[in-house]
Amino acid sequence: MARLFQAPPKFHPSEWHVANKMQCASTESQKSSSERMIAESQRLVDETEKTTQKTQSDVNKKIEQRLKEIKFWRQELDNKLEQIVNETEVLLTFKIRLEKALESCKEPLVIAQKCLLNRQRRVGIDLVHDEVEQELVKEVEVLQGVIALLERTLEQTNEQIRLNRSAKYNLEMDLKDKFTALMIDNYCASLTNNTPDVRYADNTVKIEGNFISPEDWIDFSNINVEKADKQRNNSLSLRALIDSILSQTVNDMHKQYEMVNVAFRNRVKEVRDAKHKLEILLALVMDEAALQEKNIAALKKAIADKEGPVKVAQTRLEARNHRPNVELCYDTVQYKLISEVQEITNNIQRLKDTLAQAETELKGLSRRQLSLQEDIQVKANTLYIDEVLCMQMRESVCINNF
Repeated sequence: MARLFQAPPKFHPSEWHVANKMQCASTESQKSSSERMIAESQRLVDETEKTTQKTQSDVNKKIEQRLKEIKFWRQELDNKLEQIVNETEVLLTFKIRLEKALESCKEPLVIAQKCLLNRQRRVGIDLVHDEVEQELVKEVEVLQGVIALLERTLEQTNEQIRLNRSAKYNLEMDLKDKFTALMIDNYCASLTNNTPDVRYADNTVKIEGNFISPEDWIDFSNINVEKADKQRNNSLSLRALIDSILSQTVNDMHKQYEMVNVAFRNRVKEVRDAKHKLEILLALVMDEAALQEKNIAALKKAIADKEGPVKVAQTRLEARNHRPNVELCYDTVQYKLISEVQEITNNIQRLKDTLAQAETELKGLSRRQLSLQEDIQVKANTLYIDEVLCMQMRESVCINNF
């Protein structure tokens, strides 16, 4: 109990003075340190404010520069997109021209082939491999070559249209991304320290693996632009080629079409002239046959007319053979009668021989007439095939520029 009420220890006055001095010294030191801290803090505040403002101003400038870069590339991409779209539309019209040209080749080819088939119906000597057939075969070859060339060109055109559309798609995707980036950077440019929706965001300073360098960013759009330019130039070259092909093929087709028509006209004239000559010959043969028939009739009549005289002469001889005895004399009358019978008999034989020759000639004329009639019919058949079937069918052929 005595320890509980023990008085605290007493200090010496010197200790009290020392303690006061130390307290004053510590306070002064702490005050000086605090003042330095305040000054340093103010300096740091001023420094960080200036740095922050400068950095933020630099960032704002960088954003503005970035916006200008995006807008530049966006304009470039937009221009290239417009060019490739326009070029593709023009190329599509060329595709339509090719398709129409290809379709227009089918009818002339069918007609040329039909002409060749029709001309197989010529008969006899007229079934000849003439100039018309040669030109028709050449026309078929020309048309088949043109069709094959147009089909290949159409395939090239379809492929070029696909490549143009591929370049267009790349430009559109790039433009879409540029538009999104432009919207985002415009939003970033609009942000200030007092914007209501600014907020803290964690892990924003981390560089993700899908970030690309500015050089790669430029290269990406530049490649898209170069690809679009390349395909546009290829398309322009292809259009020039299509123009040339269409012009050349039309010229080739028209030239060969005219060659066939000229050959047909010449052949028809030639066959018509030959038919006309045959008809003249037929008329001559028929006239000659009529004359020969009259000649045969005259010969037969002449032979018949000799029957009376020969009978008279022979009857006289028969009667004089019955003269009696010495009267059976070989006198002048007997001599003349015998001579007359022989003469008439010889004349009748000559007439019969001539009649046989005349009848042979008439048969020859009849055969010639039949041959001429058959040949005229052959020529008429040829004229019908060439002039009516083929030439009239060819009138429907229309070779236009496309």
